[in-house]
Amino acid sequence: MVKGILGKKLGMSQIYNDKGEIVPVTLIQAGPCYVIQKKARETDGYDAVQLGFGPRREKGVNKPMKGHQAKAGVGYFYHIKEVPCDDVSALNVGQEIKPSELFAKGEIIKVSGTSKGKGYAGVMRRHGFGGLPGSHGSLIQRETGSIGMHTDPGEVFKGKKMSGHLGDEKVTISGLEVMDVRDDENLVVIKGSVPGSRGKLVVLRKQGE
Repeated sequence: MVKGILGKKLGMSQIYNDKGEIVPVTLIQAGPCYVIQKKARETDGYDAVQLGFGPRREKGVNKPMKGHQAKAGVGYFYHIKEVPCDDVSALNVGQEIKPSELFAKGEIIKVSGTSKGKGYAGVMRRHGFGGLPGSHGSLIQRETGSIGMHTDPGEVFKGKKMSGHLGDEKVTISGLEVMDVRDDENLVVIKGSVPGSRGKLVVLRKQGE
């Protein structure tokens, strides 16, 4: 079986659980996803499938991708991503993957996506620095402070926490609970928040895979 599915973050909402409590949830449009290509251990060295998600017009696809996707006979897609699979022989090229085939209500999963980009940020926002003293005439409260070394070793070590680009990187959150799965709407309701902004691509996978 496929171990993951592609989806689009629709935004956040809230629902009532079985105890009558309000639970914040994220709505994911997980599909329709179609099998574009199969990778078998005998020919490729591993078992996986390429999934297509997000239909697009033919005129927006270049020739190499058009030829690749046309073999499945299910149209063209914005996103094509490879996910692991236990048994590719059980799947057919062009087959649609439904969310309920992977996830069920109450299951714990993990979600990967690209976090929101927040531009250039200083060390206090990016790394949570406490800042320098704000009294006695100090004018450098929010600056990094000294980063230099003495003559030995005479360099700034790689990985030093400094100001720079914040966000816009791959983030995976584990331990998220599935609150509901609706195949008729291709919708997966997840407790809590997931990485990224509205409309961004996310990958839902089983915990531990």
